Amino acid sequence: MMRIFRRHYPEYLMEAAGLGILMIAAAVFTTLLQHPVSPIRQAISDPLPRRFLIGIAMGLTAIAIVYSPWGKQSGAHLNPAITFTFFRLGKVQPGDALCYILAQFVGGLLGLLIAARLLGTAIAHSTVNYVVTTPGAAGVIVAFIAEIIISFGMMLMVLFVSNNRKWARYTGIIAGVLIATYITVEAPFSGMSMNPARTLASAIPAQIFSNIWVYFTAPFIGMLSAAEVYVRLMGRNAVKCAKLHHQNHKRCIFNCGYRQQLLDGESLLLGTRD
Repeated sequence: MMRIFRRHYPEYLMEAAGLGILMIAAAVFTTLLQHPVSPIRQAISDPLPRRFLIGIAMGLTAIAIVYSPWGKQSGAHLNPAITFTFFRLGKVQPGDALCYILAQFVGGLLGLLIAARLLGTAIAHSTVNYVVTTPGAAGVIVAFIAEIIISFGMMLMVLFVSNNRKWARYTGIIAGVLIATYITVEAPFSGMSMNPARTLASAIPAQIFSNIWVYFTAPFIGMLSAAEVYVRLMGRNAVKCAKLHHQNHKRCIFNCGYRQQLLDGESLLLGTRD
């Protein structure tokens, strides 16, 4: 375990930083668009276009992280449910999966605490409330089902697109579009989490833990179900790697099908030369 940690700790730090940046962005954009003293909030009274703008901002932030040098190297999971799903698919080693998940929880919390320091009391206002994710007016069951649906949709997209030779390089862009859409349309039902580390990062400073089980179960159910559907349709060997963006020269620490293809090609070439 320590050997793996010493070799792969840069990726763990990148995952922590990635979710930390995402949490800072979520807090800043939500404060700008939802806090009552914000001029943007005063100019836009309808919550739907405000959610749309938050969605666009968060989608672009996610895209920037995926295609950043750090995102290209770590794979930009930024979510324990995504990491665990790739572990279940055999693409992530147990030690790496554990360290990724721990890094995501720590990074998310640190990012939110940094945002709280930057925004001061504004982040605690009821319209922002540390960007907590809680069930909406429709209730807990609806929130639970909604989280399963959006998590299923995100993971199924990642698997189909990232393993398609023509479309793989656009995985991060499509993920950003989905995030923007989910925040705009789904957020009133569950707060749009899909991510237990993201939810806990907000819950700790806000001291709101009621119904947190929804966000620790539904994303895993949705994403693992998506993986099961994909494997049944395409076969386990169709899953090439755990990176959202693999068309780059950054190292890959996963059980990478692309690397195996390269090795097989070199072996075939050597055999031909013999």
